[in-house]
Parts: sequence; structure tokens; C-alpha cells
Amino acid sequence: MPNASISNPTRRKFLRAVPAAAAAGFTLTRASIFASRGFASSAAAQSTGTPALTFKLFKAQEIQDDLSALASNPGNNNLVQEKSFAVVLTTEKAKTAAEFEWHEQRDHIFQILDGSTVCEIGGTPKGAHSKAPGEWNSPESEGHQTVTLNKGDMLVIARGTPHRRITAGSVTFSLISPQG
Repeated sequence: MPNASISNPTRRKFLRAVPAAAAAGFTLTRASIFASRGFASSAAAQSTGTPALTFKLFKAQEIQDDLSALASNPGNNNLVQEKSFAVVLTTEKAKTAAEFEWHEQRDHIFQILDGSTVCEIGGTPKGAHSKAPGEWNSPESEGHQTVTLNKGDMLVIARGTPHRRITAGSVTFSLISPQG
């Protein structure tokens, strides 16, 4: 199968931008999601029109506490859930997605923190239906690729790419999902 990033210039741009965004620490400006939340901003920056530095810090102990809670009660912990992006911690045990999903306006960056899961990615969806504007599902995706993700692995899925997870045992991961 040809490399999709070579034949799709949009995907190629996305895949080049992700490492740069990660290296930059996902720098946010005053126009970001945090501006409306009252997170740290500089009065001097506001008066000069210079973008303020805004952020939300998650200390290691807070994240560890969240992970411990998820180990006892698997599910999702939405650390940031905003219009422009989401950051989610998830633990799942013996769970298989019934359908492939894909999103017109969201990318996914998975980082496996513990355990493993199998991801089926790509292909041509069969029997597609929309569950919400820009959100799609399909019971199958012909020609998809299968990858196993283990602790420490990272997977980047560009918007518009069908995907689903199959977790036989247990997996804990973080998901960063930029939108727009």
C-alpha cells in the first residue's frame, strides 16, 4: 500500500507539523481556549496587545493520582475538553470498539502509558453513517492496517482516517485531539 502521506499533501503537512508542535510544547496564545477560562495571563501583555502566555499545568502527582483512580475504575478523565482541543487520560480493560470512527475536524495523538492495545487504521469504510456533524462511524473498513501499541508507543492519526481500538487486556493512554 502506498504511503498515504506522500499522495495526500494535507496529511503530509499535518505529519510535518505534529513534531514541531510537540517540540514547541503546544504553545498557546491569548486567543486560545484558556483565555475564556481565566488562566494565567499578563496585564502588561493585554495592555500592549501582545499575546499573553496562557497555560494549564498538570503536576506529576495529579496525573499519578488520576491514573490510580482510572486503574480502580476504568474510563476517561477529560483533563482539557474545549472546542479547539481535548486532552484525555483513558484506561480500558477488555474493550473492543463496535465500529470504526473518523472525524472531519479532529486529529488524534495517542501515547500509551501502560499496557497494550491493537488499532485498526485506515482503509475504505463500508456502511458509513454520521453520528453527529463531522463525526462518522462504520461497521467495517476494507483494507485497514493493524498495529499493536505497547507502553511508550505513540500513534498519530490524521483527521478523516478511520480507526478503532481492540484491547484484549488493559491499556492506559493519553489522547491529545486538536480540532479545527
